Amino acid sequence: MSAAAVLLVLASGFLHAVWNLLTKRSGDKKTFLWAAQTVSALLYLPWAWHDLARTALTPEGWLFLLLSVLLHGLYLHLLAATYDAGDLSQVYPIMRGTSPLLVPLAGVLLLGEPLTVPGWLGVFAIVAGIALLSEAGPRPGAANAAGRSRKAPLLALAVGLAIAAYIVTDKLALAHVTPAVLIEATNIGNAIALLPAVLRSGRVKSEARRHGWSMLLGGALMPSGYLLFLFALSLAPVAVLALMREIGTVFGAALGVAVLKERSGVRRMLASCLITAGVIALGAAG
Repeated sequence: MSAAAVLLVLASGFLHAVWNLLTKRSGDKKTFLWAAQTVSALLYLPWAWHDLARTALTPEGWLFLLLSVLLHGLYLHLLAATYDAGDLSQVYPIMRGTSPLLVPLAGVLLLGEPLTVPGWLGVFAIVAGIALLSEAGPRPGAANAAGRSRKAPLLALAVGLAIAAYIVTDKLALAHVTPAVLIEATNIGNAIALLPAVLRSGRVKSEARRHGWSMLLGGALMPSGYLLFLFALSLAPVAVLALMREIGTVFGAALGVAVLKERSGVRRMLASCLITAGVIALGAAG
């Protein structure tokens, strides 16, 4: 694997953790994400239009593009709900650790594929890390703490499922469109998917006053991090890169503990390291 692919994936993981930090710090999560996606759509429109004008999309290409848009929209809805329910350092490692766990388990359970000893150790490490995070509740004094503590890990697992689904779909879509076109399609689709909830909340102006600069920064970082990952996909296999990208679990947990001052810092950093080690073990086993 080339050094460029490694650097692209590491940078992608860090940028992903940063915009998730900005989302967690926002007030109304869906309004913040809608604004950031709208900014992203405007930023990438000229580039995507240039590429689209030179692309002959087949019916199969349109199908993968539409499926990708739908999965990204579902992902953002689940992401907003997850950050309403739990801390960044609690839910972020679960979200990032779920997708690399599911693929090998599906191979063992559904396809009868063997898993080596390092692979099983990786599975156990990821499960142990998720279990540690599931027991770490939200901030002291939060309303309905017990219910929120149970809800957050379950939502984070659902986000992980959505991530696994859109990564595979995006890899297929890239056989038909450029990364810029794919990014722009998901930007527009996400903004449309979130719009009804944003209109119901009526909090666009208040959120813009409080977090306007974060919206702009998030709008630049959200597609940029994933764009780096999409470019890396052209340099190395998706299975390897998807595993490497999970180093972002440590970035996310560290930002939650250091910047947001979330509690259970030692436990959550240990859990994130367990999940990352498990992902690496699974990658080595594959």
